[in-house]
Amino acid sequence: MNEKYYVCTGCALLCDDIEIECDGYRISGVNSACRKGVARMKGCQDPLACSISGQKADIDAAIKEAAEILTNADNPLIFGLGNSTIEAQKKAIEVARRVHAYIDDTSSFCQGPVIEAILNGQIRSCTLDEVRHQADVIIYWGADPANSHPRHLSKYSYFPRGKERQRGWEEDRTAIAIDVRHSDTAEICKDHFYQIPPQADRELIDALTSALSGKVPKVSFGMESKKILELASILKKAQFGTIFVGLGLVYSLSDMEPLIKLMDKLNEVSNFHLVPMVGQYNMRGADQPMFNETGYINRVHFDTDPTGADVTRHGPECSAVELLRSGEVDAALVIGSDPMGSLPRSIAEHLLHIPVINIDPCKTQTSRNAAVTIPCALGGVESGGSAIRMDGVQVELPVILKSDRLSDMEIFDRILEVL
Repeated sequence: MNEKYYVCTGCALLCDDIEIECDGYRISGVNSACRKGVARMKGCQDPLACSISGQKADIDAAIKEAAEILTNADNPLIFGLGNSTIEAQKKAIEVARRVHAYIDDTSSFCQGPVIEAILNGQIRSCTLDEVRHQADVIIYWGADPANSHPRHLSKYSYFPRGKERQRGWEEDRTAIAIDVRHSDTAEICKDHFYQIPPQADRELIDALTSALSGKVPKVSFGMESKKILELASILKKAQFGTIFVGLGLVYSLSDMEPLIKLMDKLNEVSNFHLVPMVGQYNMRGADQPMFNETGYINRVHFDTDPTGADVTRHGPECSAVELLRSGEVDAALVIGSDPMGSLPRSIAEHLLHIPVINIDPCKTQTSRNAAVTIPCALGGVESGGSAIRMDGVQVELPVILKSDRLSDMEIFDRILEVL
């Protein structure tokens, strides 16, 4: 039994209390992790092999072919990175600059708007440790962490006995769920579950903002004004409140302005913070280096102007989804993601008509159709580095097992050497 604690990269909680049992070059047991973490840390059932055009190849040839594809493309795309270390993400940005590529990650169609608002100082956030020790009112809005992040409630939010919440969930915390369905998390929240119809989040936000201002709120979806006033009263009394934002809320809003206004109002009358329920273990890490270098978190194009000078462009037209929909890109490097298996077919099918480079520990639908596949070490298990937790805290990832596969950072380094 290894006495050292390790970090789980099963999701963006990055739980750092995992005990591992190793049997040679294999993990034989995982303790403290949830079911998602155990599956992640035990590795791929079907590991990726190095290949070019479906034929077995050595790593040097695959890296050379990948560099040639990127160099010869007029509009290459680099996509993924949510399951890569910060060090690899920085190298990916360097590759994108070198070949004047588009670069994007999954945050552009999920938690990106929330993360961007936090990084721009428009929304107040906090750490999960502050939630555990101080939070007395917790809202899960459009989120079901009981299933998406199985240790969230027990380790960080509702159930722990924190330094200032010694009586725990029985007396010191109020958990609220706002959702379109009665989820497992809503079941835990019991009487503090507020069910709303799809796309009614903005109307509820407006009603809550009115109630927090002392006005009688009105909604068209059947919820009584009394119930909204009761919710507003709970929020006003919060000593340390936190809203955990899930995709149910993000997808319901066309922009973040209503949420920003609600947070501003809450912090006029109370003390509230917001944390995005990020999925992939380092998606927030993908956004942070990009923001530091360009001022944008995603959807970036490292281009040149008519004089040949380097320029950085940004906008919806630079997102992976729009680029694939329009057929704009003529080559793609996909790392730690499976767009052919996760995006709608009408969008992902363009990848079938261009050369795709896939870097991943495991076989996926994307790797099965890629022109070049390069296996990488499993981050947080076979290779180390650092990642950023869903709350913005940087976490170091120690190596658990030795591997003969290159890390994601080393692969980008090798590509840069060839370019």
